[in-house]
Amino acid sequence: MATQETDASSPSVGGGTRTYDIIVVGAGTSGCYAAATAAHEGLDVAVVERKPAQEAGHIACGDALKGADEFPDSIPKSQIESAFTNTIVDHGRFEIPAEDTVLDIPVPGELAVIDRLEYGRLLIEGAEKAGVEFHYDTVVKDVHQDETGRVTGVDAMRQGEPITYEADVTIDAAGALSILQDNADLSGATFDTNVQYSQFSSGYREIIEVDEPVEWSDALVFKPTERASGYLWYFPRTETEINVGLGFQMNEEPMKLVDDLRRDVRNRPELKNARVTDKLGAALPTRRPYDSAVAPGFLAVGDAAGHVNPTTGGGIAGAAYAGQYAAQEAIDAISGGDLGEGALWEYNSRIMDHFGGRYAALDVYNIFTTAYDLGDLMALLAALPGEQLAEALYEGSTDISLPLKLKTAVKTFGHWKTIYDLYQTKDLADRLLDHYGDYPSSPGEFETWRTDRDDVMDEIYATTGADPKY
Repeated sequence: MATQETDASSPSVGGGTRTYDIIVVGAGTSGCYAAATAAHEGLDVAVVERKPAQEAGHIACGDALKGADEFPDSIPKSQIESAFTNTIVDHGRFEIPAEDTVLDIPVPGELAVIDRLEYGRLLIEGAEKAGVEFHYDTVVKDVHQDETGRVTGVDAMRQGEPITYEADVTIDAAGALSILQDNADLSGATFDTNVQYSQFSSGYREIIEVDEPVEWSDALVFKPTERASGYLWYFPRTETEINVGLGFQMNEEPMKLVDDLRRDVRNRPELKNARVTDKLGAALPTRRPYDSAVAPGFLAVGDAAGHVNPTTGGGIAGAAYAGQYAAQEAIDAISGGDLGEGALWEYNSRIMDHFGGRYAALDVYNIFTTAYDLGDLMALLAALPGEQLAEALYEGSTDISLPLKLKTAVKTFGHWKTIYDLYQTKDLADRLLDHYGDYPSSPGEFETWRTDRDDVMDEIYATTGADPKY
């Protein structure tokens, strides 16, 4: 049990040292599911969250949830379903102004648009019901490691007082560009430290209300910005309440996010007299999942491990399962008395098998877009049927038959070099997906696997002409 009184809602809970089985840093999707999974098994778990209680769960997000029917049992769907404000969305709508084209893109699986703040609050409530303690206003400052390099907890400031959290296992759910990874020495582990700003995007979103229902309340609307590195979205929470946002790759020249978004909103007649009710910005991974997200006594989950579809930014359902998998492997490691990398390794394998390999293949298309002119890319998108585009955006692979290749070639006259490179890139993405299917079963095989993966990546860079991303 915790070593001191742990009423997380009490201002009197301050400094000292506290000991738990598991410490989770961050109260987002992956953090809440990790904590709830462990608490259900009787472990002492605390979540430390930098925001105050009233702001916890307030996260910059597109609010679109793919895989709305798939959530772990530790916080069941019934606990959070009241935050699903729009369940009639069933497809994507990709607007290509330069080609005077709108593509309808079927999206596999159940979709929903959510009230992200309410969803976050319900997650926390579900984890609390499982027995998890939440310590708000707690900002992590440093990571503790023993003489072997095993992570043993964190130092933080809680409500202005220093506090130390000791734990058998620390789970990093602190989001993109996590401070824990900045402060921990992970050089002796397989943990992926090849993390750079070029692998992330900067995003900004607003919640707006309009007077009249929008015609596309059953769709997720996507639109390119004026350059290939930018993207823009309109996701309807209801017929008159819309999540609008945009972002750009951090290695590109910065966009004026607020001004650019407001300009686009003003140019849409259906959003006349739009009123902003909330606004927030954040960093978002647009990269493949970490090659390894484990180190002795330490696991990373969700955005802190790159668990986001790099072509769409979607990551809520995957984060939930990442949290569950991390907690389950931590429970087994604690029970077995072995907190080393090998004891936690199955977490990596489960991630790669569930969605990690697919996301790594999708990242190839993200890399592809950085190397080509926006006009070429939009002409190519306008020529592809929605089914193939949906598979490319969500599955990491798609079938392109000879008749389809000929039809696309005719429609993209003048852009044949780009489409030829896309076909070559598609074959390489398939090879990469196959390689992730052979993800190593132990740390001892990891370096060989990674070297072979990097050989495929070198071919991808050579084919696309893109600058190396990793």
